[in-house]
Amino acid sequence: MSRIETLEAIDRHCRTRFDDNDVGIRSCAADMPPGAVSARGVPRKRFALDDIDACDGDPDARSAAAPPTSPGNVAIKPAGIVSREVAVWRGATAEIVQLTRKVRFEFEARLPTHLLIAAGCSKRTDGETIIDDLPPSCMRTATGKLIFVPAGQRLRGWSDPARLERWFCFSLDPRGPLLDPRLGFGGQEFKPRLFFEDAEIWASCVRLASLVNLPGTYTRLYADALVAVLAHQLVRLQLGVEPARPELVGGLAGWQRSRVVDYIDARLAEPISLGELAGLVRLSSFHFARAFKRSFGAPPHRYHVERRIERAKTLLANPALNITDIAFRVGYSETGAFGAAFRRITGRTPTSYRRSLE
Repeated sequence: MSRIETLEAIDRHCRTRFDDNDVGIRSCAADMPPGAVSARGVPRKRFALDDIDACDGDPDARSAAAPPTSPGNVAIKPAGIVSREVAVWRGATAEIVQLTRKVRFEFEARLPTHLLIAAGCSKRTDGETIIDDLPPSCMRTATGKLIFVPAGQRLRGWSDPARLERWFCFSLDPRGPLLDPRLGFGGQEFKPRLFFEDAEIWASCVRLASLVNLPGTYTRLYADALVAVLAHQLVRLQLGVEPARPELVGGLAGWQRSRVVDYIDARLAEPISLGELAGLVRLSSFHFARAFKRSFGAPPHRYHVERRIERAKTLLANPALNITDIAFRVGYSETGAFGAAFRRITGRTPTSYRRSLE
């Protein structure tokens, strides 16, 4: 079996597993201030569920799997306004950064590794994003956009968020142990890129983000394969080579992703039909459902539920709100249904999650 056939088989198996088991991204901690733990501290280690498993008892591999930075890939000020979910694989670190309060914040990153950021939900009323050697950008709505910062270059800026933003951040080691030397990934002089679109790279980011906090050898093997694919895609982008089969991508366009995300986030407590969402982006329900899953890695209904639970996690940080109030605010008329959905997505009950924040 060829390498391409193997990767396609792994991809099909992962999609089947996710669909059959209704797996969502699980949160391991909330409102963790950046810089509050060291790179080898216990709280940070708790995020890297694949760390020990991926090393298979090899001390050298275990050392290579250590997170590159203690406060996360991107430092954010003030402290305590984001939650972070982290997975560490060989040659790469994945992090989901979720803003938990709508306050003005500053961000900065300068890493010895390449940094790739995918904006899962990003809309601001004002702000500026700067990468070395590029003109500053004041783009207001960045949902569906990508940022690439080559190793050693600096990303910085500030934002007045219009909603609770969510970013997928990936740190890629130029000397990744799983990369074929013939690819030349470590020798590429990558150009920085700010708020660009690439359907293939976006799809790989979504799939990698869906693996965060999923333990096991299978997850590690699939993540390793996706990291290698992502490295190939970045080299392809750098060399200006068109995707081999662009017609197979089939996801939503950037403006469509942004419109759908904004619509869902503004109506989390309301029922939303598939036809309603499809009409927003001028597609049939059938084609919209397929394109949505390609873009977000989950069907529209499941994505809606996951966003409800993310909002619930933010509300659970407020001790003045009881569970019944929170359930109602995110669209559940019964606490039993809310608790079942919360447990299915996060692996714990709302009460247990709230206790973990104390």
